[in-house]
Amino acid sequence: MSLDNIFAQINQHLTGEEKSVPPVEQWDPEYCGELDLHIKASGEWWYQGTPIKRLRLVKLFASVLKKVDEEYFLVTPVEKIKISVEDAPFLITRWEWQDEVAHSTMLLATNLGDEFALSSKHPMRVDEQGSVYVTVRRNLEAKVHRNVYYQLIEESRQAIKGGEVTLQLESDGEQFTIGRYAE
Repeated sequence: MSLDNIFAQINQHLTGEEKSVPPVEQWDPEYCGELDLHIKASGEWWYQGTPIKRLRLVKLFASVLKKVDEEYFLVTPVEKIKISVEDAPFLITRWEWQDEVAHSTMLLATNLGDEFALSSKHPMRVDEQGSVYVTVRRNLEAKVHRNVYYQLIEESRQAIKGGEVTLQLESDGEQFTIGRYAE
């Protein structure tokens, strides 16, 4: 299976609004094997040991990315191809307050241009190593880039939860833990 074939299949089966976010959760095609496509922890997409430089192509492949259990696949209506992901398929690379005065809703953006509000629909979690992730769509996550992480720490407030000190962000009426530490 080549990238050109996948690209042609995606374009052939998608029209209108589906082109931005295809309904891959509704597609369950047969497994067709693995492709030497790798998403590095830096957010770079590599094919056969070479970085993919065309952002439009990367965005197209990202639009048909599906996570099943802990494995990642590119899915078209007729094929499901396994790829490898080093950490998370996306990175949170910038943020801003939707309302500069009230600071009520935090807007986040990924390295591929996905934009959304930090909310119950797009929650934040911290793993055992302290890395922070946000759900982008479906069950696909973005890791918060280190520069953004330090900026978000500046925006957080301390709170005591379950006997430990946590750093909390509030967005869209929800509280999100961005870190914790012992006193």
